Parts: sequence; structure tokens; C-alpha cells
Amino acid sequence: RMSGRRNLVVGLRALLAPAGRVLAPAATRRVAGAARVYPSPAMGPRFMSGGAAQGKEGGDGDAQLPPLEYHDDFIKKTLAVARTIAMVGASTSWNRPSFFAMKYLQAKGYRVIPVNPGAAGKTILGELCYKDLKSIPDTITIDMVDCFRDSKHIPPIAKEAVDIGAKVLWLQLGVRSEEAREIAEAAGLLVVQDRCPKIEFSRLFGELGWHGFNSGVISSKRRAVGANPESGAKEAEKNEDGTDKPKPTPPPTFRGFDTRAIHAGASPDPTTGARSTPIFQTTAYVFDDADHAASLFNLQTFGNIYSRLSNPTVSVLEERIANLEGGRGTTCTASGHSAQLLTLFALMQPGDKVVSSNKLYGGSITQLGKTIKKFGWDCEFVDVDDEEAVRKAVFQDNVKCVWAESLANPGGIVTDIRMLAEITKEANIPLIIDNTMATPYLCRPIEHGADIVVHSTTKFLSGHGNAMGGAVVDSGKFNFLGNDKFPSLSQPEPAYHGLTFAETFGDLAFTIYGHAVGLRDLGPTMAPFNAFLTITGIETLSLRMERHCENGRRVAEFLNGHPEVAWVSYATLPGNKYAPLAEKYLGGNGGAGFTFWG
Repeated sequence: RMSGRRNLVVGLRALLAPAGRVLAPAATRRVAGAARVYPSPAMGPRFMSGGAAQGKEGGDGDAQLPPLEYHDDFIKKTLAVARTIAMVGASTSWNRPSFFAMKYLQAKGYRVIPVNPGAAGKTILGELCYKDLKSIPDTITIDMVDCFRDSKHIPPIAKEAVDIGAKVLWLQLGVRSEEAREIAEAAGLLVVQDRCPKIEFSRLFGELGWHGFNSGVISSKRRAVGANPESGAKEAEKNEDGTDKPKPTPPPTFRGFDTRAIHAGASPDPTTGARSTPIFQTTAYVFDDADHAASLFNLQTFGNIYSRLSNPTVSVLEERIANLEGGRGTTCTASGHSAQLLTLFALMQPGDKVVSSNKLYGGSITQLGKTIKKFGWDCEFVDVDDEEAVRKAVFQDNVKCVWAESLANPGGIVTDIRMLAEITKEANIPLIIDNTMATPYLCRPIEHGADIVVHSTTKFLSGHGNAMGGAVVDSGKFNFLGNDKFPSLSQPEPAYHGLTFAETFGDLAFTIYGHAVGLRDLGPTMAPFNAFLTITGIETLSLRMERHCENGRRVAEFLNGHPEVAWVSYATLPGNKYAPLAEKYLGGNGGAGFTFWG
């Protein structure tokens, strides 16, 4: 993976090099009839945000607006044309989102000019702050205007951006304005809305994957080290009249499940070219200097500090699971039970309650029904087949989430995820689905409305009985900011000097909190060797799940026809009441587990 300190120009040229450098994204799904694509659909990978994250420095836009979708090539082009950025709304406070973004972009080689009338005349990170765009001297050429302002204030800023000759208008997370977009695009500016350039830069360089996020980038090429990344570029072939010949069709993007199960999150080692993911059996990491260390500890930049929080081998597994589930990011843990605890730790306060399906793995029944009481939490078990019972339980002030298994262990019971999702959205609480038995090969709960997915990777993801582990996958779609039900994410965090995770990190907040607070303070860290074994296991997931389902079906059918067996619960058997749900959520499969009575 490319070093976070590599020169900006070299790095961006690498991103814009011919097809084969960055080959493809993870599979992304559009919201039917809703997602708007900028620019018009064309060849190339795309990335869609999980939804707006509103903040004091960001926007007051509606978080329920459909997400915007941009081609990766468009984002790369936008980042490449900028050398000097005017940051409107830059803060003098080190723990504000704009300060984080400014410091990160400076480290990548951009010059960032702060613009804030309240700080005009002061110096922020070595740059003089101006009261507005027009006050910036003509000797400074502004390529991009990056806006940390409420959406309603953006149109006048867009006009100023046009007046000073900027090439790009970039609106931060939660900031969207169609009026401003029209103003800017009419003048020929490139426009990006509801995105953070820091996050997009780190995603395209692979840094985002260092913390388990789904970068949307899969590469089969090792990154160039110490060489001109354009050395292999060729000039466009010419027609007889001197015009460029059409470029050949780029290679296909890697969107197939099997391909992503093998490659997502990993790329060949940049130094050795090793194809297999290395086992980084280390506890600590070196820093470039004191400032680099401070930036890492303050969560201002991406990188590894200590393997209790993150580890390169574990991060590959985290991104792979996030990719396969269609999530925003993953936090891996030492076991499935620790993954469940880490999930609740971010959501619950003493006195809070989780509403859970009564059809769960026995260990989960014990953990939720008994053990979590020691944290001051409570659990109410309900029959999730009964919609009215679920509604009655959910609409209580202290209920913070609904918990269920997509395919219940061991009964072979299938949960109606969409029904539960409708209820949790009404209640404005997350829906958590344990997808251990189904795996993302059979079911992707996020596609059906789940907000968080948990796994015991020990079971089917790993598949070989040799590695303990758990995983928490966040969809990035639940808006925690401004929701008083979830103070760990929506209110200042004392352990990070008052930083508010949802405001600062947007749809990355839940996963960053899982690493920076959950793993740091509870410590259920996955071992790098277990991560390596699980990565290897996932490579054969599709083959194994096909055989698991076939074997499960055949044994269930045999038992169902046996004279000494009174009853068999398996979703695909004739007459089973869960057969329609198995068709809807599991592709007509019943998984490997079943229950029978003889």
C-alpha cells in the first residue's frame, strides 16, 4: 500500500495512470430511481456514499436525501486538478473536522488556504486565514473551494468560487445544494457534494482500508515503489488526420463475488510482490516524527499505532468482509461474542434495552439475557415472526436497537429482515443482524435494510475450525449525529479531547469508534494469525456454502422422509412456513443447519 507521506503529484499520477493501476471497486448498489450519478454513467468504477453526515461545520441538509454516486475516475480527476485549496469554514480548533481535513491534505502536498471571517488575520496550520474568497490575494491561484458551511450558505460561496476562477467546488459531508451546483457547473467548474476530500483521497490510495473500511478499490498490481508511476504510460495512437484514436475498452471491473472474496482488501506487497497477504506479527509501529505520531493518536490521519487497535493483516480481513457485505467498514474482534459486545458498547448506556429475537444461538441468548445486565443493560426477547409484538416492544424510550439472526442457529428459521427494518426506521434505531449462518454469500442484510451486521467468523467465514474471530460490519447508513439516543457517537468523547465521532467522521464514525474506543478500552483484538487463516478461508466461501447448503438439504430431506423422525425444521422443505423468506433472502437456500425431532 502506498505510503501516506508520498508526494501528492506522484500519487495522483499513479491514480490517473492507464487501466491496470486501479482496476476496480467493490460492487456498489444504486438506490433504484434515486441515486444521481455525476457525471453521466460511463466506463469506470463508482463509489456511493452511505448518506449525509450533518455537523456544525458541515451541512443542515436532509440526511434522508438519496445518496449521490460518483465515478472513481471523476473523483480522481477532481483531486488531480487541484493544487491549492481554499477551505471555507476552516477552524482554529485542532479537534474540529475542518482542522483534521486541512492537516491531512497539507500532508499530502496540497496547499490549503483557510477562509473564515471569525478567524481572519490569524494563522491556521501555517497559513494566513482570510475572511472570504475575494480577500485571497491574486498571487494565490485557488484551484478548489472546499466548503464546511451549512447548505443554505453555499450558493453565494459558489458565485465567489466562479469569480476567483476556481476549477472545483467541493461540498463537505452533509452539504448539498443544487442551486450551488448549477451555478458552478454553468461556469465550467467540477462539483462534488456530500463528500470529504480527505476520505476520498485516503480511500483511493488504500489508506482507508488500514482501518477496515471498504475502499471500493481492488488491484491485482503492486504499487510502484521509488519509480515514476507513468513510466509505463503510452501516448494515444493517432489517426491519419492527427486526432486520437479511441481508447481500447478498459479491463472488466472486479465485481464478482468470488473475485472479491479472494482480492478485496488486499494488494500484492509493494516491495516483494508477494501475492498472499503477509502476517504482520507485530505489536507496535514506527512514526515519521512527533507530529505524525500526534496526528495518529488524535485520529487526524490514517495509520497504525498499536495492534490492539489495528493491524495490517486484520485490516485486510476487515475490508474484505465489509466489501462482501456491502458495508462501509468492519471491526474484527477475537470472537463472535466479543463482536456482539463491541456493537452494544457503542450504542448502549446504563438503563438501555435491546429488543432481540427469541430465536438465537444459545450463547447469544445467555449473553443478551443475562451477562449484559452487569453493564446495566437489559434485553427483551420477542417472537420476530409477530410484527405486532415487535412493534410493542420497540417503541419504548430506552430501546436502542433490534437484534436478530438472518438464519437462526440451529432452527433453520429465516428472519423477515425488511419487516424489522421498517419498524426500526420508524423508531430511529439501528437494526442489527447476525449473519453468521447465512454469510454474505447467501444473504446481505444491508441490502434489505439492516444497519449493522455481526459475525462469528469462527464458523462459516473461516470455515476450517482453526481460527476464532468475530466481525462488526457497519452499513454507514444510520445517522447517529443529532440523535440523543446514542451519546457515544453524537456527543463529545472525553477520551479524545471532546471530539464528536459522528460529526468528525460522518459515515465512518461507528467503525472508527469500534477501533479507537472499543478495541482500545475493551481489548478483544483479533490475532493477526487468526485473521490470516480467516482470509484464507473466505477465499473458498462460495464453494463451501454451495456444498453446505446441498448437504443440509439432502440430510433434511432424508430425515423428513424417515419413519422414525417426527418433525424436521429446514426452510426449503415442502410446506415449511419459512420457504418464502428463504427464497426472498437466501436465494432459495436453507443453509447448513436444521432441527429435527425423532
